[in-house]
Amino acid sequence: MKSIYKIFLFILVLLTSIKQQAQHHSKMTVALNTENKTLLIKQEITFFNESNDTLKSIVLNDWNNAYSNKNTPLAKRFSDEFYRGFHLAKEEERGSTSNLIITTTNQQFLSWNKTEENPDYVVLQLQEPLLPHQKITFHLSYLSKIPSDKFTKYGYNNNGILHLKNWYLTPARYENHAFVTNSNNNLDDIANALSDFEIELTTPAALEVTSDLNVSKAIVDKDLKNYTFSGRNRTDFSMILEPKSSFESYKNASVEVLTDLKNNKLDGIQKAIVIDLIVTYVNNLIGKYPNDKILVTQTNYDRNPFYGLNQLPSFLSPFPDEFIFEIKFLKTYLNEYLKTSLHLDPRKDNWIYDGIQVYTMMKYMDEHHPNTKMMGSASNIRLLKSFNLTNIDFNGQYSYFYMLMARKNLDQPVSSPKNTLIKFNEQIASKYRAGLSIRFLDDYFQNNTVPNSIKQFYVLNKAQQVARCDFEHVLKSNTTKDISWFFNTIIDSRDIIDFKFSTVVKTKDSITFSVKNRTGAPIPIPIYGTKKGEIVFKQWLDIEECDSTFTIARNSIDKIILNLKNEVPEYNLRNNWKKIEGFFPNNRPLKFVFMKDLEDPYYNQVLYVPSIYYNLYDGVTPGIRLHNKTILEKPFIFDVNPSYSTKSKNLSGSAVFVVNQNFRNSTLYNARYSISGSYFHYAEDAAYLRLNPSLQLRIREPNFRDNRKQLFSFRQVIVNKEKSALVIDNSPENYSVFDARYINTKTEVTNHFNIMTDLQISGKFGKITGEIEYRKLFENNRQINLRFYAGTFLYNKTQSDFFSFALDRPTDYLFDYNYFGRSESTGLFSQQYIVAEGGFKSKIATPFANRWITSLNASYSIWNWIEAYGDIGLIKNADTKGRFVYDSGIRLNLVTDYFELYFPIYSNNGWEIAQDNYNEKIRFIVTFSPKTLINLFNRKWF
Repeated sequence: MKSIYKIFLFILVLLTSIKQQAQHHSKMTVALNTENKTLLIKQEITFFNESNDTLKSIVLNDWNNAYSNKNTPLAKRFSDEFYRGFHLAKEEERGSTSNLIITTTNQQFLSWNKTEENPDYVVLQLQEPLLPHQKITFHLSYLSKIPSDKFTKYGYNNNGILHLKNWYLTPARYENHAFVTNSNNNLDDIANALSDFEIELTTPAALEVTSDLNVSKAIVDKDLKNYTFSGRNRTDFSMILEPKSSFESYKNASVEVLTDLKNNKLDGIQKAIVIDLIVTYVNNLIGKYPNDKILVTQTNYDRNPFYGLNQLPSFLSPFPDEFIFEIKFLKTYLNEYLKTSLHLDPRKDNWIYDGIQVYTMMKYMDEHHPNTKMMGSASNIRLLKSFNLTNIDFNGQYSYFYMLMARKNLDQPVSSPKNTLIKFNEQIASKYRAGLSIRFLDDYFQNNTVPNSIKQFYVLNKAQQVARCDFEHVLKSNTTKDISWFFNTIIDSRDIIDFKFSTVVKTKDSITFSVKNRTGAPIPIPIYGTKKGEIVFKQWLDIEECDSTFTIARNSIDKIILNLKNEVPEYNLRNNWKKIEGFFPNNRPLKFVFMKDLEDPYYNQVLYVPSIYYNLYDGVTPGIRLHNKTILEKPFIFDVNPSYSTKSKNLSGSAVFVVNQNFRNSTLYNARYSISGSYFHYAEDAAYLRLNPSLQLRIREPNFRDNRKQLFSFRQVIVNKEKSALVIDNSPENYSVFDARYINTKTEVTNHFNIMTDLQISGKFGKITGEIEYRKLFENNRQINLRFYAGTFLYNKTQSDFFSFALDRPTDYLFDYNYFGRSESTGLFSQQYIVAEGGFKSKIATPFANRWITSLNASYSIWNWIEAYGDIGLIKNADTKGRFVYDSGIRLNLVTDYFELYFPIYSNNGWEIAQDNYNEKIRFIVTFSPKTLINLFNRKWF
């Protein structure tokens, strides 16, 4: 079978050298208007029906029109990922395709249509059905408006540079009896059919054009310059127009590389050596690049950087300049090489592009930089040698980035269509998992089956339109082993992999052991024997062998380890080894690490970091935080933070112990069991102790990209308060409240909706509340914020307002809010505002309600971050009539929920702005919590 398949591939190579596959032809005449950022296009498309189907319509991709308004799939993608720039952009900064006219060769108009839901492709209706293997020629005329590059890095910028991408209409890919209709989601995965291109481009004479198409000599005619470009068998191409070209040309025997990758510290010779090395390496591993030229641009690198290298400023980089250029070029070159030469559906089969790219990068590092560490030269610093982060090999980082999402229970199947992946998976985790998976298969075969298969698949791709099934067939045809598990489990599922030793029996001469597959995922696993860290034994255990018993010669082995080099993308490595010597087989010593580190499976890590806290009564409170939170999530977490209150001169602090349980195949994806405690002062002369056992159930939508999150929370809050002589609130010293809460939130840039219900039960009272929040960013860039709150007591036997509803400043008897001065009624700290209960900003007389409360808080943007706000409400106390309350003013919404200022103007108190001591009426929101602020920037990734 294998020999027959190789003969077939050889014939295909001969055929491709004699005759190219029939395909579409596109001839364009294009005139650039630099002032309006438009391209006037006259185009002739000859469409070949290469299928065996009769076509009644043709789909043309028009991705430039995705920038035309705020309701396109691209605009919604930006909103989902919390990017405001597109929604707030000026009309002239957006792109579009307009004045489209399509005619036949005899000047008859052809009807076409776009939909509001999918304005980025055109469905062209044919006058007569197009039979199999027949062709039709039609003419197009349209105006292509180029967008600003601030949205996607493609388009024009203020320096007179235009990076043109997907600016023209071209036939969509046809397979499985239908056109592939992918909308533009800013994923670089346009599914164009193969075409030959001829382009005549007219630009101002001052501009220089760089392209990966072949170009004849430019002709200058007065103030204009005329270029002629051509390209064969292309699905896409790029053009960069600049006042002065920033590209350098490097040629070797196989291809001309044009690049503007930034690295001013390397000279041309150093770059040429690196480029030739990489081009030659990729040609030998995969195959010769099919075109004469390839563009490796800084723009493409910036869109898909090597995460890690791009996080540090250059003066802090632990890698040499030449190495940084080498990795940046390798990653960007491979991306362009594969996307241009492999003719897959880049959305549906994107994992193959990613897998081959990352696999090639890992093999390159193994061969050319085998001793390089993940943290570069930082691993040589003596002070950092205790960190596992500095001891990980460079290629080891790929599995940690994947595991970051797996431990969060947010990983997705490798074969998921690209547009269904959450951003971190699309950009990093799934990409790395795909490369790790192909490397895993390569290690399992222990020969050149995978590299040879990639080469054969690359050759097959030259002869026909390929898909995932072809790649799978090539791999399976090159081995006698059954590798169905690879596609069924590794590629198509999100099943986690976890092996452990079940029994280990040792004698003087032998070791007998058995391996348990904890999750049941049918995957082979390698086992190693080591002596003083050196490998003396390795064997792959096939699927059917994993629950068997093995005996091996001892050979002075001091450890047996499963998956030592992490060939298998395994969920938990902490149960993968057994010490042969010593009484305790897995005695992990304690390891204290400063700040943060990666998980080290051979130690029990305790991380320590200085902490500082402040409130008015404890003053500045320094402490030491001891925890086990490594970068990867763990099933058990402890976080203990003892501290010293400089003002009260005593110990204080907090602690929390958490057990996380993930559910892999359920909308209920996480249960969190915890108990926490804290001890601080709530007044100058009195402290409180809070204990809080709780259970949280987290729910998500089956579509991971859906921003809707749901939470059920159940807790018992136990409070023990010291009596204060300074704060008279008639509150009990000891109390306990059961709290059950449900939260349903869906948020993005243009819309935010949150609903919360809460039930509290205690011996003295019971209450139920509900809250609805809504935020809308309109197309005119005005924003409205609405919040409705209602609550009522089920019963109330209390004698004070300590547990009552509050209009403007809740008493916070559950100690949930981060008040700087929770018992203050005057002064700056009393002006701290927390959005809770009534949500009023003005301090109204009779601010409490011991029966029921309703309130509506609203604000509307006036200009930029300046908003007008207003609050209205009804409150009811025992033995009194319900009272109507209101206030209004100006809100400076600098960073929503994190830094805001409120200036009251008019309320039940009258014209507050004209009253004395107005500065004491101003309210503020300030958040200093690093975790809270980090979440603000991380939300687009997860």
